Amino acid sequence: MERLDNPIQRYAWGSPTAIPSLLGKAPDGSPQAELWLGAHPSAPSKAGGVSLEALIAQAPERILGEASIARFGPRLPFLLKVLAAAQPLSLQAHPSLAQAKAGFAKEEAARVPRGASNRNYRDENHKPEIICALTDFQALCGFRRLADSVKLFRGLGLDVTLLEQHGLRAYFEHVMTLPKEVQGALVDKLVDASRSPVKGFVAECALAQRLAAQYPRDIGIVGALLLNLVRLTPGEALFLDAGNLHAYLEGTGIELMANSDNVLRGGLTPKHVDVPELLSVLSFQDGPPKVLRPSAGDEAVYATAAPDFRLSRITVEATPVTLPARGAQLLLVTDGELTVKPVLPSCLPLPLGGEGRGEGLNLADTVLRRGESVFIGADEGEVTISGRGTAFRATTGNS
Repeated sequence: MERLDNPIQRYAWGSPTAIPSLLGKAPDGSPQAELWLGAHPSAPSKAGGVSLEALIAQAPERILGEASIARFGPRLPFLLKVLAAAQPLSLQAHPSLAQAKAGFAKEEAARVPRGASNRNYRDENHKPEIICALTDFQALCGFRRLADSVKLFRGLGLDVTLLEQHGLRAYFEHVMTLPKEVQGALVDKLVDASRSPVKGFVAECALAQRLAAQYPRDIGIVGALLLNLVRLTPGEALFLDAGNLHAYLEGTGIELMANSDNVLRGGLTPKHVDVPELLSVLSFQDGPPKVLRPSAGDEAVYATAAPDFRLSRITVEATPVTLPARGAQLLLVTDGELTVKPVLPSCLPLPLGGEGRGEGLNLADTVLRRGESVFIGADEGEVTISGRGTAFRATTGNS
């Protein structure tokens, strides 16, 4: 068991206060968007001063477990984040596993540098994800029912003939590929009309105003108004599978995903936008998304179909909670103070830092306060958590 030092991603849309508050640190005035916990090559956590990616590479069978390696290879299959949005994120979707492999191979063959700003596929993995609200959280998620979007767009004075007669795919592809000057005029018309809210869509019209102030004449505003506007209360979650068009708008949440950084963007961002590639992966299934709530019990599980990960929330009060072994895992405390102890500590030390270091994993009790986290290897088995507080646990999924 190793305490983690986790990197912070300072994207422009991040909150300057939410992550510092979680970590018990003073804000430095800059946006802090994401706290990453895991072994993604671009920003791995550190354990004992050693990259978690390098640590796993030293003994993958023991740290990850044979079942995980057989399914996902010798790497941690999930990435846990704290996401803190003060401004809307880009309009985006993620590829399926087959799409990611094909896209990655195509860009490798074209010799697009993996760190290039115009790179779409930075790895070969898919990126299903779940976002669980720590605060009130707003997001756009999946296409709204077609009939409701027709009603909204007609109320805004837009031509809905194509939308009504040929559906979401035809309309979305049409508007997203219009010439830039035509796009700008369309967005201006929508934004001007939204100043007089359409009945039943007051929040959506207000969102159009907000997005236009940040991204004037961006065609992503039209795309955004085709999506479901969702408000999560703390503890509620959304699962987003491949092809789900979405954008997180505001709030702090726990995000767990397959270990990937593949993002295809359609607008509302200064970053690389590739509309044709986005269109190639999108699902146009419409209707409201399912809001997930956890199961009952001390370990409350957010059930999804993702094999790469499983998110649960552990609440500890008077009675200690024992967590059964589930391979390698991450634990992040979000409230209170908890003590984590292996039930049957491994008799084999895990190498740290390569040749010349044999101190192994910390097998003693580990006290974690708000914002602190640990990595637990597969060979450590069950752990018991005592104290009073709340933690989120990331493990591999059930499939």
